[in-house]
Amino acid sequence: MAIFDVHHPLAFTFGILGNLISLMVYFAPLPTFVRIYKNKSTMGFDSLPYAVGLFSAMLWMYYAFLAPNSTLLITINSFGCFIETLYLSIFIFYASKKARAQALKILAIMNLGLSGLIFGFTYFMFKGDIRIQVVGWICVVFAVSVFAAPLKIVVLVVRTRSVEFMPLPLSITLTLTAVIWFCYGFFKHDLCVAIPNVLGFLLGMMQMILYAIYRNSKPRIEDKKLPELTNITSILQSPEPEDRQQKSRNCTCQQHPQPASQLDTSTPVVVSTA
Repeated sequence: MAIFDVHHPLAFTFGILGNLISLMVYFAPLPTFVRIYKNKSTMGFDSLPYAVGLFSAMLWMYYAFLAPNSTLLITINSFGCFIETLYLSIFIFYASKKARAQALKILAIMNLGLSGLIFGFTYFMFKGDIRIQVVGWICVVFAVSVFAAPLKIVVLVVRTRSVEFMPLPLSITLTLTAVIWFCYGFFKHDLCVAIPNVLGFLLGMMQMILYAIYRNSKPRIEDKKLPELTNITSILQSPEPEDRQQKSRNCTCQQHPQPASQLDTSTPVVVSTA
């Protein structure tokens, strides 16, 4: 097997571009974790988006090792596994006992248990091209389910008439990521890569249209605190009660850092098919 698929130059080009923009998405939460390090606290952030990001990268890297000429998928997802593991390690180190226990529980169930079940089942039950197709469609189902998570943000924007929790640069980046990886899958004739990014593109366009509609609107006042937008996969996360209580006791009015998306989605995820 060739290291790079030079027989499909357009796929190779879009694969390189996909790696570059996905690297940017993976680095998006870095300022948040710098603040976690400086404050020696997770500040109410949730570990779930990063566990989902790690799980996604593990699945796609498994698929890339099986599929021919998929080196560019291996490179970005191996980096994804590394950076998401680093984020989770920092989170667990500075988390409260309750948050640490919850994070370890998620990792045990999803990243060890579920991923091990998928790897073992597909390895022993299927062979050759059938195994590649089964693993690929498992990746598609997971990617589509994660891409659907930001629909909560869409509902939130419409309800509150506020785009505070749907930053435009994030929507543009995720849309561009979906377009690039769709083109990679299209020119490589890989439906498992192309299909979920169609949904990613449509969702990104929906977010940008909503931003244009509501950017100058007067927000509706909500009784409850609005959730924050996360990276890589775009999953909603809420501050932990104990962290809010601690902040109340200290009488501080610190603004929450804006998480970037799976990845914050976003996300990645990155929940692109990379």
